[in-house]
Amino acid sequence: MTTKTVEFYFDVGSPAAYLAYTQLPHVCADTGATLVWKPMLLGGVFQATGNHSPAEIAAKGPYLTEDLKRFARRYGVPFVHNPHFPINTLLLMRGATALQMREPERFGDYLAAVFRAMWVEPRNLNDAATVGAMLTEAGFDPHAMLALAGTQAVKNQLKAITEEAVGRGVFGAPTMFVDNQMYWGQDRLDFVREALERNT
Repeated sequence: MTTKTVEFYFDVGSPAAYLAYTQLPHVCADTGATLVWKPMLLGGVFQATGNHSPAEIAAKGPYLTEDLKRFARRYGVPFVHNPHFPINTLLLMRGATALQMREPERFGDYLAAVFRAMWVEPRNLNDAATVGAMLTEAGFDPHAMLALAGTQAVKNQLKAITEEAVGRGVFGAPTMFVDNQMYWGQDRLDFVREALERNT
């Protein structure tokens, strides 16, 4: 029996990645697939591919925000545009990578806390004190997390996954792969589900 997987390249700074994050576990549970988390640095992807956030386009930004709200209502999940956007997610994504490598049992709790602080509450995660408070409230030691995220092994891993993503054609977040077929955007989850169901 072939194991079905969805490889999920994401950055917590992407609101579309947040929406995909809320739905992919259900999609995988329904189809018997395994969700493979691939934390990457979206800024690094943009730099490598010449892409940039659609929110930077004056006419597109406000529309995109409303469209994301529509999808949030469809999914039945909370979503509030972060007024502090864009947020530098380097340390946040190193934190995700660090836990995935060293304490995978806490990875889910970390993502839940960061995504909530980014796209539900929302908070200014450009501010170190705000990040520290968020981590403390979620049961993490901010100083320990900073030390873990700062290790060379973690930095290397995040860089490697980001380069891997670019090498596979990724240009934005979220990006999912099923059987090496790429799907970009949380509005492509129906296609992800269909691909998985074809393999059932």
